[in-house]
Amino acid sequence: MTEIHAFSDDRYLFTGDTFLLAADLVAVPSVSFNEARITDLIEESLFDNGGHLDVFRIGDNLVARTDLGRQWRLILAGHTDTVPPSSNAQARIEGDVLWGVGSADMKGGLAVMLELALNSRLPIVDVTYVFYAREEVDSVHSGLREVAEARPDLLAGDVALLLEPTGGIVEAGCQGTMRVEVTLAGERAHTARGWMGLNAIHRLGPVLAAVEGYEPRRPVISGCEFREGLQCVRAAGGVAGNVVPDEAVLTINHRFAPDRTPEQAEAHVRSVIEPVMDSGDRLEVVDAAPPADPGLDHPLLKAVVRNSGSPPRAKLGWTDAAFFAQRGVPASNFGPGDPLLAHTSHEQVHRDSLHKAYRVLEDLLIDGTLPQGSRGCPEWDGDIPERLPDP
Repeated sequence: MTEIHAFSDDRYLFTGDTFLLAADLVAVPSVSFNEARITDLIEESLFDNGGHLDVFRIGDNLVARTDLGRQWRLILAGHTDTVPPSSNAQARIEGDVLWGVGSADMKGGLAVMLELALNSRLPIVDVTYVFYAREEVDSVHSGLREVAEARPDLLAGDVALLLEPTGGIVEAGCQGTMRVEVTLAGERAHTARGWMGLNAIHRLGPVLAAVEGYEPRRPVISGCEFREGLQCVRAAGGVAGNVVPDEAVLTINHRFAPDRTPEQAEAHVRSVIEPVMDSGDRLEVVDAAPPADPGLDHPLLKAVVRNSGSPPRAKLGWTDAAFFAQRGVPASNFGPGDPLLAHTSHEQVHRDSLHKAYRVLEDLLIDGTLPQGSRGCPEWDGDIPERLPDP
C-alpha cells in the first residue's frame, strides 16, 4: 500500500533527514509576497541549531555565513517563494516521492541548503547561504536586489550556485531573455470600404513568417551547447467589428546565449524583424535580463561537476545566476528535482535526488575531495583538480 503523509501545522522543519525537511518546507505556504512565515522558521532553525554562522535578516530574506578566513567563498542561494498552487497545495509523501507546490522549484534545494548550513560547521571554503524572497515575480521585486541595496557586502563571493532544480546536473550559467514589441501601423476605414484603409493586422503576416523561419544559433561555450530562440508570444489589434485596424502589436521573446550582451541581442532581433517593417512601424525593447557566462573555469565549479558524476549542460532558461554574474561572481545552477516539473500540478521531487544533491555538496564542503570512479565524470574534459587546496 502506498504511504501518504500530509503534514500539519505543528510539524515543521524536521532536520536530520533532507527528505523530511523538504516535506516540511513544502508544507509551509509561501506564494510570492507571502514568504515571512517560512523565513521565520528557517531563521529559528539556524539560531536554534547553528552558532557557527553569522545570520542576517533583511526583510523576508536571510543570509547566513561562515567567517573562517578560507581562500574562497562559495555562495549557495535559493528562493523561498513558489508560484500559486494548482490542486497541489498540500505536501504529501508517497513512498520515496514528495509531492506539492514548490517541491521541485525549489524547496528541495532549500532543504539541501539548510541541512548543509546546520551540519557543515568547518567547511574547507567559507560559505554564504542566501534564502531570498520573490523570485517567481518581476525582477524589480527580487529579494536578492533588496539584499544588494541594503548590504551588498553579504553577497560577495568567488562562486555562486543557485540550487534550482537541475536533476543533479550542473547547468552552467544561463541564457539572457528579452521581450520586444513590434508595432505595425495601418489606416482606419470602414470595412465596407476596406480598400480605403490599410489593415495593420494583415501586415503581421511577414513579421510572423520572419520569426517562424528563424534559425536559432547554437553556440558552444565552455563545452556547453546553448540554443537561442525567437518566439511570438502575444498579438493584439483591432478597434471594432466594422473598422479596419490602424495598429497591431506583436510581442516577441528572444532567448540569447551568454556570448552576447543585451545590446548585441537587440541588434540581432532587429536584423531579423526590421527588413519586413515600414518607416511608420516601431520595434521597442520592453524588458531584458542579461545572461550569465558558465564560469566553469573556477576550481569550485569544476569540483561540483566532478562530484555530480555528469558532464555540465547549458542552462537554457534564465535564473539569478545572471544576478551574480553581473557582479563579477561566476555562477551556475545545481539542485535536486526535475526542472520540467516546475510550476506544474504534478510537481514532485524524489528522495534520491535530494540525497544526491546533498552528498555532492557535502563532499565539497567537508574536505574538498573530488570522488573518482562511478561518481566521477570522465566524459567531461575540463581540467579538474583531484583535491581543492587545503584551507
